[in-house]
Amino acid sequence: MSNHPAQLDFFLEPLFPVRSPVASIDLDRFRSKLKREMARAIRECPYSRDVVAARMAHYLGLPNLSKTTLDAYTAESKASHDVSLVRFKAFVRATGAVWLWDFVVSEDGLTLLEGDEARLAEIARLQQEQRELQQRLKTLRATPINIKRRGL
Repeated sequence: MSNHPAQLDFFLEPLFPVRSPVASIDLDRFRSKLKREMARAIRECPYSRDVVAARMAHYLGLPNLSKTTLDAYTAESKASHDVSLVRFKAFVRATGAVWLWDFVVSEDGLTLLEGDEARLAEIARLQQEQRELQQRLKTLRATPINIKRRGL
């Protein structure tokens, strides 16, 4: 049985969640969560850690990147081994885990749009503007127009 479009389905998560920025930044918590998410990305990707490290090295233009370095980026116990933004970008490319970008920006109240999703958001924005213009026109049309000049 299909629900009416206006009826809420409490079991579906929104595809594009509306987020608010967190009040304060807890860097230790963020670091820990990021390392866990990066470890998850490695587990879910089709490549071994050695291959991910080699792919990262390729994207970074390095002769190699050790598996040990990759392990340090994903080990919660290695708080002093944070991944740089440039290396994070190479990591995302190497694993194919573009969802990591959404994770990184989520606490700032942002949601990542990928590819045509941005066009979809632009369509929705223009439709909202169109509705607002229609409402303004309706309001203007609701008041009779008295034309003072008759036949020139």
